[in-house]
Amino acid sequence: MAAPHHQQFLVRFWGVRGSIACPGPHTVRYGGNTSCIEMLVGGQRLVFDGGTGLRELGITLMAEAPLAASLFFTHSHWDHIQGFPFFGPAFVPGNRFDIYGAIAPNGSTIEQRLNDQMLHPNFPVPLQVMGADLKFCDIEIGETVHLKDITVENSLLNHPGEAVGYRVTWQDHVAAYITDTEHFPNRLDPNVVALAQDADVLIYDSTYTDAEYYDPKFSKVGWGHSTWQEAVKVAQAANVKTLVIFHHDPSHDDDFMDQIAVQAAAAFPSSIVAKEGLTIDLTTHPTPSLAATPEG
Repeated sequence: MAAPHHQQFLVRFWGVRGSIACPGPHTVRYGGNTSCIEMLVGGQRLVFDGGTGLRELGITLMAEAPLAASLFFTHSHWDHIQGFPFFGPAFVPGNRFDIYGAIAPNGSTIEQRLNDQMLHPNFPVPLQVMGADLKFCDIEIGETVHLKDITVENSLLNHPGEAVGYRVTWQDHVAAYITDTEHFPNRLDPNVVALAQDADVLIYDSTYTDAEYYDPKFSKVGWGHSTWQEAVKVAQAANVKTLVIFHHDPSHDDDFMDQIAVQAAAAFPSSIVAKEGLTIDLTTHPTPSLAATPEG
C-alpha cells in the first residue's frame, strides 16, 4: 500500500531530452519531450524546469483545482522554458504557482525571460493572459529556499549563460537535479559533488558519451554538457544511492539509449536511464528494480 501523500517523496519524469524535442517512432520508449521533473514531497508539489514535458504534466493536473505548486528553473535556454506557455493550469484562476529562478548574467529575471518568450512576434498571447496567481521569486546563487519542512539549495553550474543545479531535502531524503553542466577536464566540479553528496537520487546531465564529447572531428567540448561516464564519477565520489542518466541528446534513439543503460549499469549498478513516465519513490530507498517505468 502506498504511503499517504504527506509521507511521500516521489520523483516523476515528464521530459528527459535536451536541446530540442524529438518525437517520433524512434524515441517512443524513452520519450521525446524536453526537461521537466515533478517532485511530490511531503504533500507539496515541486516542478523543475518547464521544457515541453511541462505541457504533459499540465494535462494531468487540469482536473485538480485549486492547485498550488513551486516551479524552479535551472536557466532559460529554450529547451527548459518552451513548455511554459502551454502549461494549462497556469491559465486557470484560483491556481497558484510560485516561480523561482536565478537572475541571468545580463540582469534579466526569470519573470522577464518567461514574459519575453510570449511576446509578439514569437507567441500569440502574452503571459498576462494566464489567469492563475503567479508569484515570481528571484533567488541568489547559493541561497536556500525553505518550503515548510523542505529545503531547496542551489549552486552554480558550468554552462554557457549560467545555470543552477538544485538539491531538495525532506526529512532524511535527498534528490539532486543537476542538468546543463559541463564537467571539468581534470577534476570533478566541487559544486556538483556538494549538491549530490549522499543523495538518494542524482539526476545528472548525461547528454553525450565520452566518445562523442571528445570526438576529434566533431568535439562537444565547450557546448555546456556532460557525459554518462562523468555522471558515474560524480555518483561514486558523492556516495549517491541511485544515479539517473538524464538530458538525452535528441540524436540518441531508443536503441542507442538501451546501449547506454547497459554500459552505465555495468559501471554503476544502481543506475537508471530516465524515461518519460519514470517514477521513483525515495522513501523506499530506491534502486533501479524499484523504479516504475512505462511500458514500451
